[in-house]
Amino acid sequence: MKEFGQPPFPDERKISLKAKVKFYFLKFLRLTDRPVVKVYRGFGNDEHLKVYGHVFRRSALPRRKYRDIDFVNLLAVIRLFLVRPYAKALVRVRYGEQVMEVLADNDGCFQVELPLASSLSPGWHRVLVQLISQTLTPEAVLAEGEGHVLIPHPTRYMCISDIDDTFLVSHSATITKRLLVLLTENAHSRMPFDGVVAHYKMLAEADNGLHVSNPFFYVSSSEWNLYDYILEFSQKNGLPDGVYRLSKLKRLSQVLKTGKGKHHTKFDRIVQIIDTYPTRQFILLGDDSQEDPIIYESIVRQYSQQIRCVYIRQIHIEHKVRTQSLMAQIEEQGVASCYFVHSADARKHSIAIGLVGR
Repeated sequence: MKEFGQPPFPDERKISLKAKVKFYFLKFLRLTDRPVVKVYRGFGNDEHLKVYGHVFRRSALPRRKYRDIDFVNLLAVIRLFLVRPYAKALVRVRYGEQVMEVLADNDGCFQVELPLASSLSPGWHRVLVQLISQTLTPEAVLAEGEGHVLIPHPTRYMCISDIDDTFLVSHSATITKRLLVLLTENAHSRMPFDGVVAHYKMLAEADNGLHVSNPFFYVSSSEWNLYDYILEFSQKNGLPDGVYRLSKLKRLSQVLKTGKGKHHTKFDRIVQIIDTYPTRQFILLGDDSQEDPIIYESIVRQYSQQIRCVYIRQIHIEHKVRTQSLMAQIEEQGVASCYFVHSADARKHSIAIGLVGR
């Protein structure tokens, strides 16, 4: 593919009609068929860094404009599901002198736990990930990407939050409403729940005494296809900066199942975070539209000494009785809980239990 402004096909006679159609189709949807390494925000402690991402043969270019036009928004989302993973690719992860190689899985996903020779200062640390050719000699780097890994400041609390219908209005309980919002809105036109950003900022400052934010981890059943979409929404609306752990990549044929990841994997991702920081206390935030109350009650049973409070937003009235029962079980484990409709009530609860100041 030539650079912008240059003829796409130097010798038109050698290019098939199929190749031309593909070229202009990709160009129209702002897709690239060049190898791409996508590195997500990772996290670590004094012993290791957790680095993860995807490698693609075809992927979407970053969105440059946010026009609130249904058709434009539809195409912008659809192209996120037209990705083509680079299966079983050889990936090299580098931080300073620390290097590790791993094969991506069939979805092009790689996850590396990179050991550290010495502890790092708190903050974000840059990592480099390279896609290495397994056929060319000498060795060739086909693509590379940069990412950042968080070493949290030694604050008392960490926050783990769901995304859809916890802070982002998504209508997850009704697939038609969820798809309508996802496909016709964009990261700039969609809205958070009233008051949720103020509550999250309050929790970010809760009892740290260090003039730094308590770290946030956003763990969701939404798929990795929507990573940039969710990140853009979070930044635009001023949510606390954080690490994102999403669900398995989906293809276009699976769009109707968007947001329907396996919930046991969400449990596993939360456990991985808690196990990485065994001396910290956690604040869990979710909603009752799917399985958050069940997952969080299970987390509390396993880690009651590390869970400070559980917040569940009431979205689905049909789940109210079940959720109330689960919240009672959480309280029986000695963990504070709040089942709320409005974020203002959650903020009042945080103040009432001494989690934050007035």
